[in-house]
Amino acid sequence: MRIGELAARAGTTTRTLRYYEPRGLLPARRDAHGHRTYDEGDLRLLAQIRTLRDFGFDLEETRPFVECLRAGHPQGDSCPASLVVYRSKLAELDALIGQLTAVRETVAGQLARAERARDELAAEALVPGGPEPVCQLGGQR
Repeated sequence: MRIGELAARAGTTTRTLRYYEPRGLLPARRDAHGHRTYDEGDLRLLAQIRTLRDFGFDLEETRPFVECLRAGHPQGDSCPASLVVYRSKLAELDALIGQLTAVRETVAGQLARAERARDELAAEALVPGGPEPVCQLGGQR
């Protein structure tokens, strides 16, 4: 198949395919007329790359999976190098989850503090002679 058909079937652009070629992720085969040619195996490579990219893997992280498929393995993640990338990505995700958990706890603490402050102001406003609530953003009543 030619580059346009491969791009359409893979759900990508010819520009992307040309980008992958010099990076060694997609073979650069040419026919007698100099046109790029591809086969079903190339479509599988692109599906693997796209799936990994959708999961947040950068392009270089897809290389071991592509090489695994090219080596004849039925799945791109059955080779040792692919497993190393999986482990690395899981460690990266665990670190991000930890950071997000810490931020969430901080925001939850700020919300609880703000709600207590609001409730205290509301209680004071109900006391005769107590202060009227003031908008902290604009200083308006």
